[in-house]
Amino acid sequence: MCGRFSLAVAPEVLRQHFGLPAAAQERAAVPRYNIAPSQPVLAVVAGSLQRKATHFRWGLIPAWSQAAKAGLINARSETVAEKPSFREAFRRRRCLIPADGFYEWADSGTAKKGRQPYWFHLLDRPVFAFAGIWERWRSPEGVEVETCAILNTAANRLMQLFHERMPVILTENDYDLWLDPQVQDPKLLLPLLRPYPAEAMAAYPVSTYVNNPRHEDPACRAPIGEAVQGSSLSEPAGSASPAVVPASLPIP
Repeated sequence: MCGRFSLAVAPEVLRQHFGLPAAAQERAAVPRYNIAPSQPVLAVVAGSLQRKATHFRWGLIPAWSQAAKAGLINARSETVAEKPSFREAFRRRRCLIPADGFYEWADSGTAKKGRQPYWFHLLDRPVFAFAGIWERWRSPEGVEVETCAILNTAANRLMQLFHERMPVILTENDYDLWLDPQVQDPKLLLPLLRPYPAEAMAAYPVSTYVNNPRHEDPACRAPIGEAVQGSSLSEPAGSASPAVVPASLPIP
């Protein structure tokens, strides 16, 4: 799953990483520490000559929907090519959704403490891209709304400690293929939707301050405890419940 994420890197870093024109920096000038469903998110799409930056509302509304109800924030990679809500967007309207980390909540093991949020990030790069799809919905009055969803896949070893699913994080080498509108064969696209290597990721606990989507500042992802390194997990989590943090993990 992916229900919250962050993007708070310098616009120039974004421009260079995604190969965007200089004008795109204006779209990413405001740091985001607590991006939530229904909010606008930065996205990278294929342009006629080069990639371009735009914004979509997070929560995909299928083009055939009769009303602009709450959108679908995630799409399962295993079924995205067949599901009526996603299959046309998967074939024709794919995007990169930049992020520098994402949040996941896990059961602390006691009712008193409740669910503990963690912030996940990559160790080898300051910014990365979720695999996204987008759709254009038109109201009966002719108003157009462009929305998106983030693809998810099976959890890697690190994420298994928290949840059975994780967002699809693409490698830079996969960006061109994912964005190419001429590529529509699921056999070419589905292999990209694999779990990101756990050894290249880490997570640390953050305050429940992030639980409120109105909170939008660095305190959302400030560490309050010891980090969990994916490289330290030599064996899969096995039968451990993905919804409960094992005793070996730090609980503030």
